[in-house]
Amino acid sequence: MTWKPDNYSSVSPYLMVRDAETTLRFLETVFDATRLRVHQRENGSGVEHAEARIDGNVIMMGEVPEAAEAHVHVYVPDAEAAFERALSTGGTIVQELRRSGDGDHRGGIADGNGIVWWISTQEEYRH
Repeated sequence: MTWKPDNYSSVSPYLMVRDAETTLRFLETVFDATRLRVHQRENGSGVEHAEARIDGNVIMMGEVPEAAEAHVHVYVPDAEAAFERALSTGGTIVQELRRSGDGDHRGGIADGNGIVWWISTQEEYRH
């Protein structure tokens, strides 16, 4: 046994969400995430802890009824396709996809669970 689970990065974002299942489904649909560990509360009142992998990164989450909004930026090979998948899951546009001055094609989608996902593809890098 090592000091961290195999194939986990040393740093993982930890999101507080109102409904972990909503965010897990969103991640699976939009980013082709793989669901990892999901631990239900002992009293059966929801998810205590859940994890999903996007590429080489793990996102962790716990359910809190009054979760605050959070923002996560994710680079994908095709921002337009991911943006459309996010909309098809019931996501709400926070910012339309647009080409920004930093070389990214980026837009924001709220997943309905207090998380805004900034979906981006870098088209050119400018110093």
